[in-house]
Amino acid sequence: MLHNPDSASFAVTALLGGTVLADALSLFATFELRTAVTEHAGGDVSGRDLAMASMAGVGLLQILLLLATATAFIVWFHRLRKNAEVWAGDLQARTPGWAIGGWFIPIANLWIPHGVAADIWRASRAEPSAADGRGELGLLHAWWAAFVVDTVVARVAGRILDRAETFEEYASAANWLLASDALDIVAAVLAILFVRRLTSMQHAKATGMIPAAQ
Repeated sequence: MLHNPDSASFAVTALLGGTVLADALSLFATFELRTAVTEHAGGDVSGRDLAMASMAGVGLLQILLLLATATAFIVWFHRLRKNAEVWAGDLQARTPGWAIGGWFIPIANLWIPHGVAADIWRASRAEPSAADGRGELGLLHAWWAAFVVDTVVARVAGRILDRAETFEEYASAANWLLASDALDIVAAVLAILFVRRLTSMQHAKATGMIPAAQ
């Protein structure tokens, strides 16, 4: 039985849009931190503390959005994987449960969901068993690369900030955090495009009436 992914895809894209806005706020707060610790002689303690308070507030918003987005995304992802089972179950390297469980295995979650997504993509096209076209999986690869790099950079940035004591260390943490927020925006935008594209592919295959959006 096919599952309609439309409502879940709308929720995912809306939450990803909220993530982009939260990241933009985080960029502003982090830039204020960087300014406070680098552009004043001896550093600006009050400016640093104010920026840190702003970053904490935005950080809480980012965490809440991450939890909501991850939940909605996994629901959407699992529905698409169930549909892939109907169309090309023999071509799926992993069972539908991996569309959920694969995200929660340390280290392995850096590649298992990508493999599941690639299998779903192939099952959702007109000819599942056909060879991949040149650049066909480019959007998936780009999103996943941005996601993985952002995950690593965010962890490094968090550790540097937690250990920061001097203004120089706060400046270093701010630079890493700025890079993380920028990467998160890129990853979120690419994720929106990926969700819309794959949902459109499955809608087109299920109905046989409209071409998938480009």
